[in-house]
Amino acid sequence: MTRASVALSIVAALVGGFALSQEGAGAAGAPGGKGHVAHALQGTGPTALSGVGTRDLKAWEAARLSNDRLRSEHKLVIRRAAPQGSAAAKPATARRGAGSVVPAVARPQAATASSTALVLYDTTGPYGYLGELYAMAVANLAGHFGTVTAKPVSSYTAGMVDQYTSTVYIGSTYYGGSVPDAVPAAFYQDALATAHPVTWIGDNIWGMANAVGVDAFKQHYGWDPANSYFAPGGSVGNITRVSYKGQQLTRTIPAGYDGGVLHPALVSGPGYPQVTQLAQATDANSGATSPWAIRSGNLTYVGEVPFAYVSEQDRVIVFEDLLFDGLAPATAERHRAFVRLEDISPKSSPNDLRQAADYLYGQKIPYGINVIPVYTDPKGTYNNGVPETVTLAQAPQVVSALQYMLAHGAVLMDHGFTHQYSNVNNPYSAVTGDDFEFFRAHVDASNNVVYDGPPAEDSAVWAQSRITSALAGFTAAGLPKPTLWTTPHYAASATDYRVLGQNFSARLERSLYFAGTLSGAPVDAGRYIGQFFPYAVKDVYGTTVLPEDLGNYEPQPYNNHPARLPADLIAAAKANLAVRDGVASFFYHPYYGTAALQQTVDGIRALGYTFVAPADLNQ
Repeated sequence: MTRASVALSIVAALVGGFALSQEGAGAAGAPGGKGHVAHALQGTGPTALSGVGTRDLKAWEAARLSNDRLRSEHKLVIRRAAPQGSAAAKPATARRGAGSVVPAVARPQAATASSTALVLYDTTGPYGYLGELYAMAVANLAGHFGTVTAKPVSSYTAGMVDQYTSTVYIGSTYYGGSVPDAVPAAFYQDALATAHPVTWIGDNIWGMANAVGVDAFKQHYGWDPANSYFAPGGSVGNITRVSYKGQQLTRTIPAGYDGGVLHPALVSGPGYPQVTQLAQATDANSGATSPWAIRSGNLTYVGEVPFAYVSEQDRVIVFEDLLFDGLAPATAERHRAFVRLEDISPKSSPNDLRQAADYLYGQKIPYGINVIPVYTDPKGTYNNGVPETVTLAQAPQVVSALQYMLAHGAVLMDHGFTHQYSNVNNPYSAVTGDDFEFFRAHVDASNNVVYDGPPAEDSAVWAQSRITSALAGFTAAGLPKPTLWTTPHYAASATDYRVLGQNFSARLERSLYFAGTLSGAPVDAGRYIGQFFPYAVKDVYGTTVLPEDLGNYEPQPYNNHPARLPADLIAAAKANLAVRDGVASFFYHPYYGTAALQQTVDGIRALGYTFVAPADLNQ
């Protein structure tokens, strides 16, 4: 894959945040193997969700800020959602300070090797589907630590938080007005009373304060959500940076799409606990700073949903690291790196492959090689109009180079069957390495790659047939069976991902996660979120996904994506040092020679990373 750093994007319709690195498109059949630049999932840039989500994002944020303004004016009417089988709850203006007994502040429990996470999410309101998308992003990350249970917050029952090592609630629906508060009173009370860690993201923390009593909340946690707002003074400002553990992380959101970061009203004085400010947000216009994430007692609060508009150096890194505190607090500091060579096909240059192998082997760096077993150019795009197909078995010099690489530190990985789809542009040329294989796409009038969804024939049988054919291609060439997979251009359907999990021990990539996956509803291929990881996870498809979080070297801009140079990859690796046991993983096309590869490797090593083999990434 080449570049499109797919930012962890929630594709649920809200393009919100996920960076997928564009996976490899250098047309393997073009002269020198450099026809087009590599391509992959979009995600960096204005948003990261599916097209549906992108269209919804602005309205979603506007509705949230409208509610927040009404709340600040004490005009927001919040109705309690009626429990199933009960009469509708009566409307009432949110009360402040309803009394409750304050339990002793408890210390978070230490996680064990079998940590369990409970992920709760919103489902109501016109953009309720976003809650599931964000919940999948959280559940995937929590899958690094142990087992995960995800469910709508409305289905919470008393005492549930005590059944799990740690709980995360994603407040993506701002309750009020026509949308009743769906958070059960039991969760508000249990979040305060439990000794287990609770992480609260985004909206409705004021609902908890009102439910347990604002004074009780302040005495327990040292801040006042009832007087904390996303737009104090009437504006969300221009927060562009979040500082965490010595790293300056980005926060890039288009004008008009920013829902802001909650500014917690901290309290001080005798009897109030100390609030730990975990990460600081900085406004680029005023220079003002405010807490982005805070902790006191058992409660960690993150001031916004961090999966909207994400890139490789984004503030989502803070959340990725904070999960260790609740699920594996004893984790030691460790920083590993991984490199894979991308888009190797029967038309690749054996000399380029051997040169890359010699460099990496000489540096004692294990690496992955992503191999496409069949090269095809069905329209003769790079062959003077004459269709061409070449298998690995028909390219003995390439096979010899691959065997040389396997003897010199490489691990064989399957990168699709043909890395293209049929004889149509998808979206570029129909040629191996240029196009998507398991997803349809086109380039719009503004030069953006638009994801159209799975092919019409997509099914478990169709996906398996391509995988079976790919593996047969390796066997016919006398190569071992790959146990690792990378999806061409990082895009496939939920059905395809599950089939891949039945054929390979792990996927090494960024992925798409579709609405309906958690709820059990029919999967909505038009609403999804893209995500990349700083460590290995067990995702919501039940498959192991190994990290790729830096993107790739791409010296030329394309499809409104800027060039990505060694300095950019190194800067992303530096930002990811904030993850206490994270991996700096990138990919590189051998046809670019070894100079830029060496610059990248040297820069990442200088940061203190140790390069490891793909098998080490799941440990």
